[in-house]
Amino acid sequence: MAITDPLALQVLAIAKDAGAKIMEIYQRDFAVYEKQDTSPLTEADLAAHKCIVAGLEAISDLPILSEESADIPWEERKTWNQYWLVDPLDGTKEFIKKNGEFTVNIALIDGGKPVMGVVYAPALAKSYVGIVGQGAWAETAEGVSAISAKVHSEGEVWKVVGSRSHQSPEIKNLLDLLGGESELVAMGSSLKLCLVAEGEAHLYPRLGPTSEWDTGAAHAVALAAGANVTVLDGANPLNPDAEALTYNQKESVLNPYFLVSA
Repeated sequence: MAITDPLALQVLAIAKDAGAKIMEIYQRDFAVYEKQDTSPLTEADLAAHKCIVAGLEAISDLPILSEESADIPWEERKTWNQYWLVDPLDGTKEFIKKNGEFTVNIALIDGGKPVMGVVYAPALAKSYVGIVGQGAWAETAEGVSAISAKVHSEGEVWKVVGSRSHQSPEIKNLLDLLGGESELVAMGSSLKLCLVAEGEAHLYPRLGPTSEWDTGAAHAVALAAGANVTVLDGANPLNPDAEALTYNQKESVLNPYFLVSA
């Protein structure tokens, strides 16, 4: 089993280069800054951002929207059909805590939908690649394997992804709606979506704030693995006909609450 798509391999290499920059800083003391929205920013975010932008500009003429260069006017952004959506370091809180659950995220968005994504967790030495319509793969030191989402079977314990850094009281209500026994699987960063993509969990309800760059790459992996990522319906959180989560369709880059399901 191997990933053969040339563009995906180039993007994976860029993500790994950024991951190496991150790990250089992770393994020593580093400064932490505060952004205007009070979220933490480290040297590693900026080093990874510079590495990814340089790498993408070397292989593509498409515009780039990154968390660390997000001040692009809507008047310009709304003209984009294809673009790169980047979170150089998702899970900055996990990075600061040094628990390893942080990721480099690069997505290709086409017509408001993620069509390819690379998620790389440098401290875990694990990467995910998803190409919608072709498949999804996980790569570790042992090699590359195809991954797919796993539908819940009757009588099976529901495995529901939660967050180490953000817990929501609404989660209990959703668990009650599922019926049967459920188990909360804790994970940080965009790895939460990847757990559903690789069949390690059935659901990931996100009932807290995220931005489009937080989800784009892992969203592509999830779709490529056969999962769904839909806007959470407040009246019916498990609505199978809920609308798909989309990108660059509005001025705000904040996502609505959403559900990742197998």
